[in-house]
Amino acid sequence: MPPARVPERLPPLPWLPAAVLRALLPHAERDEVLDDLAGEYGDRAGRDGRWPASAWVWRQVLESVPSLLRRSWWRGWSGFEPQANRTRPGGPMLESWIMDVRYATRRLRSRPTYTLLAVLTLALGVGGTAAIYSIVRGLLVDPLPYRAEEQIAVFWSPFDWTEQEFLYLRSDFAGFSQVAAYRTGDLTLQLGDAPARLVPAIASSFELFDVLGTAPLLGRGFRDGDDRTGAEPVVVLSHGLWQELGGDASIVGQRLRLDGAERTVVGVMPRGFWFPDPTVRAWVPTPLLETNQSGNYAFVGRVAPGQRIEAMGPAISRLVARLDERYDYPAQWDKTKNTTLTPVREFLVGSLRPALLATLAAMGLILLIACANVATLMLGQVDSRASELAVRSALGADRRRLTQQLIAEALAVGLAAGAVGALLAAVAFRFLVAALPLGAWAETATLRWSVFFTAMAIAVAAALVIALAPVVSLWRGDLRGALTRARTSGIGGRGGSMESSLVVAEVALAVLMAAGAGLLIRSVAKLYDIDPGVNTTEVAVLDISTGGGLTAPQRRVLLKDLSREVGALPGVRSVAAAQRLPLRGGGDNWGIDVEGKPELETTTTAFRVVTPGYLEAMGMKLRSGRTPAESDGPNAERVVVINQALADKYFPGEDPIGRQLGTGFEGWERIVGVVGTAAEGKLTDDPTPARYMLYEQVPYVPEDNSLVIRVQPGRDPAAVLDAARRTVQRVAPSVAVQEATTMGRVFAKAVGPARQVMALLAILTTLALVLGAVGVYGVITHFVNRRKRDWSIRIALGQAPGHVIGQVVGRGARLIVAGIVVGLVAAVALARLIASLLYGVGTADPLSLAGATSALLAVGLLAAWIPGYRASRTDPALVLREQ
Repeated sequence: MPPARVPERLPPLPWLPAAVLRALLPHAERDEVLDDLAGEYGDRAGRDGRWPASAWVWRQVLESVPSLLRRSWWRGWSGFEPQANRTRPGGPMLESWIMDVRYATRRLRSRPTYTLLAVLTLALGVGGTAAIYSIVRGLLVDPLPYRAEEQIAVFWSPFDWTEQEFLYLRSDFAGFSQVAAYRTGDLTLQLGDAPARLVPAIASSFELFDVLGTAPLLGRGFRDGDDRTGAEPVVVLSHGLWQELGGDASIVGQRLRLDGAERTVVGVMPRGFWFPDPTVRAWVPTPLLETNQSGNYAFVGRVAPGQRIEAMGPAISRLVARLDERYDYPAQWDKTKNTTLTPVREFLVGSLRPALLATLAAMGLILLIACANVATLMLGQVDSRASELAVRSALGADRRRLTQQLIAEALAVGLAAGAVGALLAAVAFRFLVAALPLGAWAETATLRWSVFFTAMAIAVAAALVIALAPVVSLWRGDLRGALTRARTSGIGGRGGSMESSLVVAEVALAVLMAAGAGLLIRSVAKLYDIDPGVNTTEVAVLDISTGGGLTAPQRRVLLKDLSREVGALPGVRSVAAAQRLPLRGGGDNWGIDVEGKPELETTTTAFRVVTPGYLEAMGMKLRSGRTPAESDGPNAERVVVINQALADKYFPGEDPIGRQLGTGFEGWERIVGVVGTAAEGKLTDDPTPARYMLYEQVPYVPEDNSLVIRVQPGRDPAAVLDAARRTVQRVAPSVAVQEATTMGRVFAKAVGPARQVMALLAILTTLALVLGAVGVYGVITHFVNRRKRDWSIRIALGQAPGHVIGQVVGRGARLIVAGIVVGLVAAVALARLIASLLYGVGTADPLSLAGATSALLAVGLLAAWIPGYRASRTDPALVLREQ
């Protein structure tokens, strides 16, 4: 007898088309259709091969999908579902989801107050988070406009390097493929008879664009020889400046009048390119001289192929050895110490990171608080629907379908909040750009469509997180047992413990934000308490650029003329000029010698060139001697005024009046006065020794200067700025006004980013307090409503209303205190996020933490007192009649 023939095993259906059909086919027909399709597929695979058979299956699926989708949509939208099959109720997943979304929409429309509160609460967090995320992504995440930015680094001691040092090292920057030197070099642009305008610019060696690895959109960049003495003056324009000049490609090869000289346009950079910040509109090669020892350059380099910035130690050691061999640096400016390379992103935008991350964290906390609030609202809704859910469960609805309905409701809220949040993000984006200390990088912050997609994605993700709370409560609860509790309104109602946990989390997050805001408020207050040593209330400032076409004598005459004409304006008390003002970050440090003290180590001090009356206009107090006068002319003995910090350092216990200093000019300068110490560098710097000499007595007159305008007492210094600007343009059309401001604004800027972040966090903290109060109010209200019958019986039996209030407020107080404790622990642990923004305040400052605690406790207790008061006013007869 021949052996029985084993039937050949049919190949399985391809998994992807099978999955598509399984999701769309009705349950009752699914297995039969798939079995028939698998049989036909097997026959075709055995006859024609698997690839033709697979193509046939895909054709059947693609032809069937439209009709299946129409069927699922119609049945889901109409509310008709096929009869339950086996152990699973209802039809395909798409049908049940459509029905549940419709059901959730109807429920939300029937409860407009709950819906509006949930959507707006979540939209606040979503919109703010999407807006700040867009800014953070643009500055800290998106690639910089340079090729392989991870290979570009900036040398230590930026803007202290000299042309001499660069030319000495240029032939052998070990470990680097190329290194460029650059410095700020703003230009004045003269177009016809129009007043000169200032063009923020960079002067560099020819290697700059090769180091950055960005090719021009038009023309070329710099090439070898452009930075040699006698080379043709050229300029590369930014895309923005090119557009302002007409946007014509024929501009390459044309000549522009910059700083009083003609320069040939050789290139235009692409849109979006910037270096070292977005305000720079032009780049020019600067002639490099081996004799120039002015330290005002920064070095930026691209490491050689195969090298990493972190592994450049040996190459840097070799470079430092060459410097040590060639130069004898004073200890104050020793470039052989602290030799580190800073990645270009960290150097350019690293200072923004603390403020941006602190704001992002604050917005994230707002979003979490909003999620907790909406989750609490949904828990209250689940609690109020306990009887309904129990009846539906008794009639055959399983927890999976009830869970799906809760998720559908959360997603409906999330989608609505995403749409509203996207609109709020557009508003918040502009507000954040203005409120954050972005400085020059505010120009790069643009509202993109990604903000709206981000808002929607955050909203949907938040909705799914929110849905966890009611879903967990649903699965933990006893649905049928709810029928027996429906009329008791006891404290055993579902959701109480989870709601309480959410409120504790809300309060903790609010405490965390309030503590951060308190630390910044205290820090900023301490910064404002610092005496800058100058008058910041009655002084206006015009920063001007005279361009490179004037000689030193011509600039002296120009400054005199401008001071005289501006000084004649109504409300102006006096006008003076200086090449650098206090509170602007220092710089212009020159060497100093003290007659009779050769033992002093060679060092430098702040050196300021001024006109007579400058010290008085700035409000610097005279300690001894006199200030420079008009009689101290070019033919008189050179005089110098020093500040108290310089007197204390070089003449301790001595009278410096009459002593002589050397600055490097021929001969000596005699000290004629001592003034109080002003914050010549940063506001928080140690007292900086400084000396002041007259333009008339030094051969050096810089291109860029500042006019200091002292107004009459009681006048607003900002009110004279427009008239002063017009006067400058009338008297000297070739002079460009760089900035018109007041010393009050200069002082506010010197306080630093903490001031702006403080104001922003204060607003966000207020919002967090409000949301936290809403959460406490909602939970205590649910607690009171669940025990309405209990309160009625107690009041009917004679319990005092005050006792009822005490019980309700006591429950709220326990939740608030628990949240405060958790929040304080988190605040101490996470305060390092804003540590770099603090001054004179520790991260565990007791006053700041006490303020945050007091604010939350007061707001939270008030939110708990309101439902407690309502509970104490309950009419027992009415409540018992309702029950």
